[in-house]
Amino acid sequence: MPTRAGVRSIDAPQRVSRAWWFLLALILSVFTVFPLVWMALGSLKPGAEVLGPNLLPSEATFDNFVYVFTQVPFLRYLLNSLFISATVTVVALWFHSMAAYALARLRFPGREGVFVAIFSTLLITVPAVIVPLFLVARELHLLDSYAGLIIPPLFSAFGIFLLRQFYVSIPRDLEEAAIVDGAGYWRIYWSVILPLSRPVLAALAVLFFLANWNAFLWPLTITADQDLTVVQVGIASFFQQYDADYNYVLAAATVAAMPTLLLFFVFQRQIIESVKTSGLK
Repeated sequence: MPTRAGVRSIDAPQRVSRAWWFLLALILSVFTVFPLVWMALGSLKPGAEVLGPNLLPSEATFDNFVYVFTQVPFLRYLLNSLFISATVTVVALWFHSMAAYALARLRFPGREGVFVAIFSTLLITVPAVIVPLFLVARELHLLDSYAGLIIPPLFSAFGIFLLRQFYVSIPRDLEEAAIVDGAGYWRIYWSVILPLSRPVLAALAVLFFLANWNAFLWPLTITADQDLTVVQVGIASFFQQYDADYNYVLAAATVAAMPTLLLFFVFQRQIIESVKTSGLK
């Protein structure tokens, strides 16, 4: 049996290691949260104090938020982003789940080649294809339209990859049992695969929504109509118009960050579980 002193000699290094990991996590958390806290507190400051050294406002005011919603069509920007993000999320999940199911469970010539071709697009960034993508959108008459804002972001190689990895891990016995009961591919996909995919679909829905809510480069490139302006482009134009009024910019950014923070807090468990069980193991 280990002596009392022996037990202490084994536990002590573990406690020290945990303390260091806790300290590292605490430091990283502070660095991550501090910009959000500074932004939220800055949105409550008067214009003369927003760039001052004090973190807390001497007198909190909501005039910045009133100004943002009354002097610019900021509510229209929010509704545009909400409509585009929700539409892209729903449609992309539908197509991505079907594509991933085909790549993971069906057997057809060239399946691996198609998957490698899709996966290789992860290495291509949006700025690298922004010009040819704009030319294609112009030829298809998608400029200055909701279709132009919705259709190009529908494709995401990461979404197909994540779902395919999850579908590969599903036991094949479930499919075989469904086939014995007379189910076809569509019935298997709808009645077996999709119900099992709820956690990873929920996580992807959050990621898709956040990506399109925070989209800036493509909406800025394809639209010039003020009625189609999304929230991130609206904040950028607002910043350029009122270059010295950072209190208004911080107020607009705080409002724009609320939906993303809310989604993350509600679905954080699904995001973590999907990465653990399907994506990167």
